[in-house]
Amino acid sequence: MKRVAFICVHNSCRSQMAEAFGRVLGLGVFESFSAGTDKRDSINQVAVRIMKEIGIDMELRQKPKLLQDIPPADIVITMGCNVACPFLPCSHREDWGLEDPSGKSDEEFRRTRDIIKTKVEDLLQRIKTKAI
Repeated sequence: MKRVAFICVHNSCRSQMAEAFGRVLGLGVFESFSAGTDKRDSINQVAVRIMKEIGIDMELRQKPKLLQDIPPADIVITMGCNVACPFLPCSHREDWGLEDPSGKSDEEFRRTRDIIKTKVEDLLQRIKTKAI
């Protein structure tokens, strides 16, 4: 089974949403992790609320983590933090170029959530078909 790491600076919003979608949608296909270069004390509470709207509670099994807190990954997905991400060994890497919704409206969070869901679904199909 592949391991996918979703990486973002603070590991409190976008990467946490991606990890949550990966845990649900990728069940049985890939393991989902997230981490950041700077750790926050908690997951962004607006992101938590917006994910709960669709029945996913990120706080049940997730918390902000640093890169060294997760296992080695086969696939590394960066969220688009506009900073140089540290090198993580992997067989596939891509950047999703997502704007951080922190401090913005609930509608921006929902838009980001929905984009992440679509991207995780696409990633899942590519893993299933061995395209990556």
